[in-house]
Formats: sequence, structure tokens, C-alpha cells
Amino acid sequence: MSPRKADPRTRAHIVDTAGRLLTDEGPQALSTRRIAQEAGSSTMAVYTYFDGIGGLVHAMVREGFSRLQEHLTRVEGTDDPVSDLALLGRAFRHNASHNEHLYAVMFGGCSLAGFSVSEEDRQHGRYTLRNVTECVQRCMTAGRFHHGDPELVSHRLWCAVHGLTTLDLGSYLIPPYDADRCFEDQLVSLMVGCGDLPGPAGVSVADSATRLTALTAARS
Repeated sequence: MSPRKADPRTRAHIVDTAGRLLTDEGPQALSTRRIAQEAGSSTMAVYTYFDGIGGLVHAMVREGFSRLQEHLTRVEGTDDPVSDLALLGRAFRHNASHNEHLYAVMFGGCSLAGFSVSEEDRQHGRYTLRNVTECVQRCMTAGRFHHGDPELVSHRLWCAVHGLTTLDLGSYLIPPYDADRCFEDQLVSLMVGCGDLPGPAGVSVADSATRLTALTAARS
């Protein structure tokens, strides 16, 4: 008898279940028995789909970056590359808020005994910068940004937005300097720091907020 084909829906459900357990209860909750119980599956499923807990955690990393990449690739290029770039930043944050249970493990922020993010895992994360680097190059070509190394600039933006997102998810940003206020200021400041003028940068960032609403509405 041939082995039963893996069901991608079951696989994704187990990944989400493990991620939520990790977020809510910590690493001690990641046992095959507990994950299977919460996911409504058998303990064997964890081995069938992931070859054990270690494989499951690596799958959580890959799934997290896959969802991030999906959010970023939904941002379509327009004749305003600075608005496009700001929208990529919004898409990054939006993905994190909707996949918070995967975010910490994606970037090695969870202390899991016997597990560490591999170089192959990290390559999945770095790959998502391609969208940002291409958009930065468009901003430079349009004369909105100073000419330079677009990949270095994309890393600068990544570091900044990731930092704010981490603080936001940790509930460190509160009124009057809550996450939304800080993020809007950050986006404009980043664009100006890359060479854009304050006025046009503000207009483009505001436009990206409107576009995010349309983007998420189309997705739902």
C-alpha cells in the first residue's frame, strides 16, 4: 500500500497550532502530545509531516517567511516608488501582526532547547529583501533617493522596521508614542534619510496608508 499523501492543510494547521502554543505558553508546551491534542490530530502526524519537533520548528520558520513573502509580493509597483516602498513596510508589519505566533521563531527570538535557526532558514528570510531592494533601486532611478547601494539601503530599512515591529508585538509602545504614531513618523524619516524631500515623502507615505486599506480589503 502506498503511503498517504500529505495534506497541506493539515500541515499548515499543525504549524499554526505549534506557533500559538509557543507564543502563549512558551517552549515547554512544544511536545508532540500537546501539539497533536491542540491540533486535533495524532502524535504520529508530527513525525509524518515534520520528522519530529525539530523539523516542525524549522517548518514554522519557513512558513513564517513564506507568508511574509506573500504579503510583500502583493504590493504592485506604481509610478510612485516611494509610496510602493512605504507600502512594503506596512505589509511587513501587517504580516507580523497577523502571524505573531510565528514572528519570534522566524528571527531566532525564541529560546528553544536543542534548536537554532539554520543558515538555510536565514536564507529564506534574506530572500524576502529582494522586493525591497528592487523598490529602493526604483526610488534611486526616479531621483527620489540618493544614488548608492540599494541592497545596503534595503538592509537599513529592514533593521528599522523589524525593530519597531518587535517593540510593537512586545507591547512596549504606548500612547502618546504608540506603535502607529511611531511607525508613521519612522516611514517619513526613513524616506527623507534616503534622500527624499520631506513634503513629497509625507505625501507618498500617506498614500501608502490608503493603499494598504485597499490591499487588505482585497485579500479578505
